[in-house]
Amino acid sequence: MFYEIARGLVSAAFHIHFKIKVVGKENIPTAKGGFIIASNHVSNNDPPMVGVVFKRKYTFMAKEELFHINPIFTWVIKKLGAFPVKRGSKDMSAIDTALESLQNGRTFVIFPEGTRSKDGELGKPKSGVSLIAARAKAPVVPVFVKYGRKRFRRRVLVSIGEVIPSEEFDIDIADKRQIRSISEKIMGRIAQLKADAPEID
Repeated sequence: MFYEIARGLVSAAFHIHFKIKVVGKENIPTAKGGFIIASNHVSNNDPPMVGVVFKRKYTFMAKEELFHINPIFTWVIKKLGAFPVKRGSKDMSAIDTALESLQNGRTFVIFPEGTRSKDGELGKPKSGVSLIAARAKAPVVPVFVKYGRKRFRRRVLVSIGEVIPSEEFDIDIADKRQIRSISEKIMGRIAQLKADAPEID
């Protein structure tokens, strides 16, 4: 119940403060079951923005430091689907939590670059997205988010690409080259969305 109420409040606030344009709505999966949303990362608004657009119960990794700000904030972000990840290391506990959420039919949001881009350019993908996709055998939806200049009702573009089917992640997870290849494929789909994205002011 808390999740639905909070999501409704966030959605209302975002539609007041942002003018959101969605491209590729037809690519949003309609079948039941978990799937992965792999998006670029340029703003702290990205996780709720994706949640507003996809309208699904979702989980996402957040840097561990956010869970030590204060108890109330920690409680709220956990209720909204966030769980901690230790950046700069292979946090297997975080990966296991992601897998569990997918098995429970939730949507899992991940930012393959592992951190926010300060200049809007795409960075190199980490291995986390491919490890999770391969182990969960879950489809991946590539997403590109772009923000216009700062102002009231700031324009935002959310571009959704075609689903990458789970069959494409049937790899040997012990093979680093295969893991890297999958990460690069997912990031390549995001890069194509970026290249095709219309200009916004």
